[in-house]
Amino acid sequence: MANALFTLPEIKNEPVLNYAAGSPERKALDSALTELLSKKLDIPQFIGGEEVFDGDKIAICPPHDHKLTIGYYYKGNKNHVEKAIQSALKAKHSWESTPWEQRAAIFLKAADLLSGPFRAKMNAATMLCQSKNIYQAEIDAVAELADFFRFNVKFMTQIYAEQPISAPLVWNKLEFRALEGFIFALTPFNFTSIAGNLPAAPALMGNVVVWKPAENQVYSAAVIMEVLKLAGLPDGVINMVVVSGPVAGEVIFEHRDFAGLHFTGSTSVFNNLWQKIAGNLPKYKSYPRIVGETGGKDFVIAHSSASVQALAVALARGAFEFQGQKCSAASRAYIPQSIWNELKDILIPMVQSFKMGSPLDYSHFINAVIDEKAFDKIAGYIDKGKNDETVSLIAGGNYDKSIGYFIEPTIFVVENPHHFLMEEEIFGPVLTMYVYPDGEYEETLKLVDETSPYALTGAVFASDQQALTLANNLLRNAAGNFYINDKPTGAVVGQQPFGGARSSGTNDKAGSIINLWRWVSPRTIKENFNPPTDYKYPFMG
Repeated sequence: MANALFTLPEIKNEPVLNYAAGSPERKALDSALTELLSKKLDIPQFIGGEEVFDGDKIAICPPHDHKLTIGYYYKGNKNHVEKAIQSALKAKHSWESTPWEQRAAIFLKAADLLSGPFRAKMNAATMLCQSKNIYQAEIDAVAELADFFRFNVKFMTQIYAEQPISAPLVWNKLEFRALEGFIFALTPFNFTSIAGNLPAAPALMGNVVVWKPAENQVYSAAVIMEVLKLAGLPDGVINMVVVSGPVAGEVIFEHRDFAGLHFTGSTSVFNNLWQKIAGNLPKYKSYPRIVGETGGKDFVIAHSSASVQALAVALARGAFEFQGQKCSAASRAYIPQSIWNELKDILIPMVQSFKMGSPLDYSHFINAVIDEKAFDKIAGYIDKGKNDETVSLIAGGNYDKSIGYFIEPTIFVVENPHHFLMEEEIFGPVLTMYVYPDGEYEETLKLVDETSPYALTGAVFASDQQALTLANNLLRNAAGNFYINDKPTGAVVGQQPFGGARSSGTNDKAGSIINLWRWVSPRTIKENFNPPTDYKYPFMG
């Protein structure tokens, strides 16, 4: 039996490789892409350690080449969800009783597998499945997911070290139990790291999980399950089911042992789930924990003292990397009149220089949006903007889905700061800009704060310190992640804990100790070394 107080290996952020031509990582990636493209994978559901190939067989096609089939997944039904819950609950006692250092070792090993022998495969799967260029895949599917696994272990030990004081002849202890029941992890298509972290974070804390990844992310989700299994995760701790949302909800939210929801997705879906859970409260053993990161209409505001070159780069990257399919993407910008012409002269040629196409061509900065539904929605917004006489199109505006779901990075300028293009989440490569009079900086800051129901990310650009201080104060509640002279995307685990409030979620900060606190149920234990033997107190004498 172990009787030592173990210390962790040094925890630090995973380096991002550059994939320069001729580099070892570039050669490994090329080989992995060739290997995956040489066959059509069958992606099962993973229930209780078994690979389940039941259900409707559905083709997986890359967004950038929707006529190419790279594999198939099996879409499950109500029975699969029920089996996943049973498998999770069966594994629960053994898993939550597993010593913390053994749970930690599994996820530390998973991080090392991910950043080592699985690096090329994980990146290749994300590039093919989600149409990410190699840099976007590397920072997401490998670096960030490895960071989640490693830093969560560090945060777990910090939680366990939190102990109460004890009076003489008393020993007070605080233990951190897993929640009583199972966790439902519901994950989006756009970040492989989020898909991996949402089930893994509760599992690390001793919980068991039913995980439903987005159907258009299943190809890379299967690699996550492969890594976790090889790392030693016991059967049934994380069960991956591929079913429709209503089918999952019909079973999960009616179950007495439902203990928590870990969610990333749209605000409307999260609201519906919250209402469903609230309506079922009498059915549950405990009040379920609800943790969600949802939508955003993220902003950049510039002061007249801003570096125009830095602002242009931040807008180009912040709005258009991964085709704007980030909940943190810059979607609305407020530019002072005095620097507007200079900004246009830099930003428009920069955006027009982007190459767009398949991520298999490494020269492409822009790739495809995720699917036809997203394509049609974004194209609809672009058409409305182009047909509005009060809106100016200054870049992009074209789209084509004949081969893949390609949409040009598009920039609009509006006269009305409350135009729907400034207020509604588009989730695509569309940036809308409003030009304001220089003398109305403070009023525009208030406009930024009041325009959107969301409060996820935002940025201010200025060299004037008073302007920065004013923005920091007036936009205090407008963004859970606030950036000064930087783009509003690219939060790093352990450095910028991520999450927003208002309609952007519960702000439980993925990649921080705050999130892990949500997946434990503390129990206080008091041991009295000298219990009283008489009920009388001294004042009674």
